[in-house]
Amino acid sequence: MPSMLTLIHQSTERQPEHLALRWKEDGVYQSMSYGELWTQIQSAAHALQEIGVRPTSKVAILANNCPQWTVSDLAIMACGAVTVPIYPTVTPQQVAYILQNADVEVILVENDELAEKVRQALEEPGTEQLHTVVVIRTTSRLGAGQMHWQEFLLRGRALLAAAGEVSTWRAVTGDTLATIVHTSGTTGNPKGVMLTHRNLVDNAQGVLAYVPVRPEDITLSYLPLSHIFERTCGQFGMLIAGATICFAESLNTITTNLVEVRPTLMTSVPRLFEKIYDGVMKNVQASPPLRQKIFRLALKIGQQRLERETLLTKLLHPLLDKLVWSTIRERMGGRIRLLVSGGAALSPTVGEFLKIAGLNVCEGYGMTETAPVVSCNPTHDLRVGTVGQVLRNTEIKIAADGELLVRGTSVMLGYYKDEEATRKSFDEEGFLYTGDIAEVVDGYLRIIERKKNILVLATGKNVAPFPIEAAMSRSPFISQAVLIGDKRKYVSALLVPDFDNLKAWAAEQGLSYSSNAELVATPQVQVLFASEVKRELLSFADYEKPKKFTVLPSELSMENGQLTATLKVRTHVLTVHYQQEIEAMYAEGTSQAV
Repeated sequence: MPSMLTLIHQSTERQPEHLALRWKEDGVYQSMSYGELWTQIQSAAHALQEIGVRPTSKVAILANNCPQWTVSDLAIMACGAVTVPIYPTVTPQQVAYILQNADVEVILVENDELAEKVRQALEEPGTEQLHTVVVIRTTSRLGAGQMHWQEFLLRGRALLAAAGEVSTWRAVTGDTLATIVHTSGTTGNPKGVMLTHRNLVDNAQGVLAYVPVRPEDITLSYLPLSHIFERTCGQFGMLIAGATICFAESLNTITTNLVEVRPTLMTSVPRLFEKIYDGVMKNVQASPPLRQKIFRLALKIGQQRLERETLLTKLLHPLLDKLVWSTIRERMGGRIRLLVSGGAALSPTVGEFLKIAGLNVCEGYGMTETAPVVSCNPTHDLRVGTVGQVLRNTEIKIAADGELLVRGTSVMLGYYKDEEATRKSFDEEGFLYTGDIAEVVDGYLRIIERKKNILVLATGKNVAPFPIEAAMSRSPFISQAVLIGDKRKYVSALLVPDFDNLKAWAAEQGLSYSSNAELVATPQVQVLFASEVKRELLSFADYEKPKKFTVLPSELSMENGQLTATLKVRTHVLTVHYQQEIEAMYAEGTSQAV
């Protein structure tokens, strides 16, 4: 089994002049060829070795997506060392824990702000082994144990010129430990997932077998490289195939960067696709009646085409596509041939809508412990509502309680320095417990719900939250919904408004308010949300429908810990934050009833 370095070196040899990376600096796009990428990898590897990095050393990266992230990751691996990614959004205390837990000796940070987090982290006991901080961009005077990236890379280039490539990269094998990725730590401290080169290579190649990538493909990278989904699929997979990676400037600039970069492929989490769907629906609502009628016709014809092509759909689709769907595709650059969705479940409504719009979404499923992809929809047969077929060299089985278990070459070695947690994660046959309830239909895997998310009501009824939350979120006024009710008599809901749509509606109604909190508390808004919830949940059983709800006064964010880096809701954080409101929904005569 070749290492990740071997495969990327092959891409370099095939097309040294082809663009590997693009990014913006001071408003202007810069680029790096595959040949230059390899030179920088080797230079950085030399520089790392000069400061004491050896095979099995642990080197952390604390940065947003940028070319230095990719160069550093592969340079660390070229030393036979181990990359330890850290999310830029974590606290200094969380940084300290990861540095301690992973025995990190060197860390590369993006800027002064993140360097300050490291400085605070180093005040904690157990971080003494960290001896060097390399800062990519800084305006401050560097202190003891700190280096500027430019100085670091220049020193490495000089060593490369004098001594040639580092010899260690050719000694790296499939069994070499490549990375330790810490899980999100929804309860307690995060665990360090150990992944080898074999895990990463086999997973990336397994995905490429279902989602072919060509050298002419361009992807826009915005999910954090600290997350294994973006790193395996959006970085390693692209570089193995010889494609071009363009880094988005930030989450807030994605719509602008899409038009600038005009990608052909993109990995994303469902939240971005939901926002695209919500934005289109919002624009339609604000359109003249004729345009709304045309949109509804286009949607109807599109749904019919998904079921069966007829003479009518053949005649009408080209015109409606030009009038409606082409505009949506142009807003995403006009060249998207495939969107890859992972990290969380995608609403079938959103998936179907995007497919009608000519934006095929390939949904997959996985977890950090499986490097990460377990299954993926093959591009020749995408099935909305499923997470596709199981990758090659991967086995699954469904336990008696419906839990999915996985075994294969993408499955982790275990948790770093935690033999007990590792032992508990596998059954006696070596299958990994995923914690997800699943079923297989016609060879395609369908995830029903996280096992721990299943709400067991006091009445004995079991409720899977995701389908209900997704249905409520179809309302133009509901951005996100979180179902509550475990061990309670009935389910209730926390509803996050789409404040743009809600404020536009409030203006039409002539409502006056001085804050979001005052707006969501008005009787008219409460009646509106009750009506929306009732309308969207008509097809669900009575015990699945929330009896009461609370409209939240603000959007969820990563900064307050309510969203993960991949924009999934941290329900446990939300329930603690809004504990008083939740208890009120189960008190007699309080909270809005549906």
